[in-house]
Amino acid sequence: MEDLNTPTAASAAQTSTAEQPRRFRKEKVGVVVSNKMNKSITISVEKKVKDNMYHKFIKSSRKFMAHDEENTCNVGDRVRIVETRPLSKNKCWRLVEVIERAK
Repeated sequence: MEDLNTPTAASAAQTSTAEQPRRFRKEKVGVVVSNKMNKSITISVEKKVKDNMYHKFIKSSRKFMAHDEENTCNVGDRVRIVETRPLSKNKCWRLVEVIERAK
């Protein structure tokens, strides 16, 4: 067993914690609902939830605001967003890619 009080063991322990990869960020896929803001889009993400009593699947949706740096998205596009640091009061998601363009 190594003693962490020795200088070599302590420095090795610090470097191993510093080199650990960043935690996985949440990703969501949704449809663009609004792009009227500058460098911002609103995305609607749908999920299916099973009802406890009737065992029936119900669609529920939630809106997220995301940062779109190049203003590339249009209404109806299917996009992937990823969690990021808070960019404003409501924006803490960032656009990663446009999966499918609206027809």
